[in-house]
Amino acid sequence: MKKLNKILPTEYILDIIGDRDMMISGLELDSRKIENGSLFAALPGTLVDGHAYIQTAISNGANAIICKTLPDSIPTHVTFIQSDDPAKLLGLVASAFYDFPSSKMDLIGVTGTNGKTTTVTLLYQLFKKLKYKCGLIATTEIRIDDKKLDTQHTTPDVITLNRLLAQMVEADCEYAFMEVSSHAVVQDRIFGLEYKGGIFTNLTHDHLDYHVTFENYRDAKKLFFDRLDLEAFALTNVDDKNGKVMIQNSKAARATYGLLNNADFKGKIVEYDLHGMQLNIDGEEIYTNLSGKFNAYNLLAVYAAARLLDTPKEELITIISSLKSVEGRFNFINSHQVTGIVDYAHTPDALQNILESINEINVEGNHIITVVGCGGNRDKSKRPVMGKIAADYSYQVILTSDNPRNEDPEEIIKEMEVGIPFQKRKSVLNITDRKQAIKTACAMAQKGDIILVAGKGHEKYQEIKGVKYPFDDKEILTEMLNETRN
Repeated sequence: MKKLNKILPTEYILDIIGDRDMMISGLELDSRKIENGSLFAALPGTLVDGHAYIQTAISNGANAIICKTLPDSIPTHVTFIQSDDPAKLLGLVASAFYDFPSSKMDLIGVTGTNGKTTTVTLLYQLFKKLKYKCGLIATTEIRIDDKKLDTQHTTPDVITLNRLLAQMVEADCEYAFMEVSSHAVVQDRIFGLEYKGGIFTNLTHDHLDYHVTFENYRDAKKLFFDRLDLEAFALTNVDDKNGKVMIQNSKAARATYGLLNNADFKGKIVEYDLHGMQLNIDGEEIYTNLSGKFNAYNLLAVYAAARLLDTPKEELITIISSLKSVEGRFNFINSHQVTGIVDYAHTPDALQNILESINEINVEGNHIITVVGCGGNRDKSKRPVMGKIAADYSYQVILTSDNPRNEDPEEIIKEMEVGIPFQKRKSVLNITDRKQAIKTACAMAQKGDIILVAGKGHEKYQEIKGVKYPFDDKEILTEMLNETRN
């Protein structure tokens, strides 16, 4: 319980109508979850406008409302806080309500198109091995030290974020590592949080269904670094052409990492195969079970961030070699002399990265069979690009469903097929049923071949017409390899 006037900032408030001294029991964005004494934030959204649910919130017991537009009738027992930017106001209110949890630990945010989940999860693993209590907020899972929670979004809403961070503080966590999505930045889901550091991985084609242009998408990522303060660090991938753009207006202390260009933290791939690689990081040799150039960048970012957090170099070199692959990212299944790989690659760049890595370490004469689809109700422009990449780097491609959501999966496949050069069409099959597509790939594979199942990775469901059906790529691939190879 907090007194309302104790959690209201001076910014972003146009007017307050009602009692400022009332007690607030909780904060809610969902009017259905309101309990007596709650504050309801009526935020305008892309699909629904919270203003439409003000009356429902009041009926369910809300005694304070944050809104942009006041209703025609204002009940005397309810306090209205009118704001010119209710999302930013809510960020500050949420932070105050939960006693500013982000200021009580070192919070590190990771943003970029690819590598966010792997980087934050490896950082979490690393600092746990250094005997620190840590929090993790990732696409795949949320952890409050050793306690694991499910997650629905890359970056939760600002109320949930502050509540989770407060729970981490209560659990004596000294560090928290979180993914920062472009949506979360522009929707002010992270507004009011205090970051110790920000990490930029890379920037490629994604989310244009929401941001419309690549420039908007880039600027959304950049805004995260623009808002870092003087006490924070901004760590950027110098090999990505957008790396310098990210930090050009940042007040934070700047540092770089890279494999190709001069950087504060320099790395080099000495050699690698399907099951690991040898790296030179900061002049030290490291062997890791993670493989692929993309993982070399992830590990280098982790090393650099840990150094910026004052971790001794000697401790890092030993521990980094023991870090484990993240679920759904370059996961291996070996069965009957065929290698299966499950990976979350759902953008053109991610798909190209993993296929390039597989090709570089593939033995001549062995074939790469790729099973891939694209999600429905998402950026359509990347579909033909992903179709072309799959065909360019694979011996055989099977186009299939990913999460079609409310779209016709066969239409999605046709849009992917448009990008495939005519001369490569003979090596492409269209099989809408994802399980059947994986089974076909397993039946086609010969000794030494590699099957890549891309797109869903860690997800344990397939979303079709608003319904999520159980579907685990790794489980299905394992089952089909055993079934077809016996």
